[in-house]
Amino acid sequence: MKYVVVDLEMNPVDREFREVRRKMNEEVIEFGAVRLDEKFQQEAEFQCYVEPEYGPIKKHITKLTGITQAMVAGKEHYGKCFQDFVEWVGEDETKIYSWSMSDIKQLKKECRYKLPEFDMEWLDARWVDLQQEFDDRLGLHNNLALKHALGAMDHKFEGTQHTALADAINTSAILTLMQDDAKFKATMQPVLDILQPQDDLTNSIGDLCPDLLRLKQEL
Repeated sequence: MKYVVVDLEMNPVDREFREVRRKMNEEVIEFGAVRLDEKFQQEAEFQCYVEPEYGPIKKHITKLTGITQAMVAGKEHYGKCFQDFVEWVGEDETKIYSWSMSDIKQLKKECRYKLPEFDMEWLDARWVDLQQEFDDRLGLHNNLALKHALGAMDHKFEGTQHTALADAINTSAILTLMQDDAKFKATMQPVLDILQPQDDLTNSIGDLCPDLLRLKQEL
């Protein structure tokens, strides 16, 4: 069994393409993924930029991701990049993980519009929502954001946030930790101590990841 962790960056479809927007609101502009072996050791990386077909990179997307129009100009379009990703995943039995289901929903929308002959079963049979598995393991009723999960692990983010490959690499650290149930529970116990009702909320995890304290107030 192989394990792939994937992350996507997207750009809004320009408003002038009204017919397209009825089918999809965004286009993938970057694929990032890592493949882990049966021991959950990283063995390969995949990254590519994608030139959008329905409008240039928006300014707020560049500000968020660092991806500029110049970086995607002349790159392959979605169809070729997605097929390259499928080939990179390969024929071995594989599970594909992402943080939430938003990425697979985007891939399916874009495949339906740009690659209508692609068999969606390929995605459905392999995809796993790691965020949901993480929340279920902790017994949380609300989804925990990736940055909160990594902060709780005291995991120093590698690379730049909101770049697809870096997000995939850091998400894979969560998947790896979850393979050791005792270590996972011990690492995440401070999170439960904060999120569960109690009188004293001065746990050191608040210093580690203050966003968690705000999250508790929102629950």
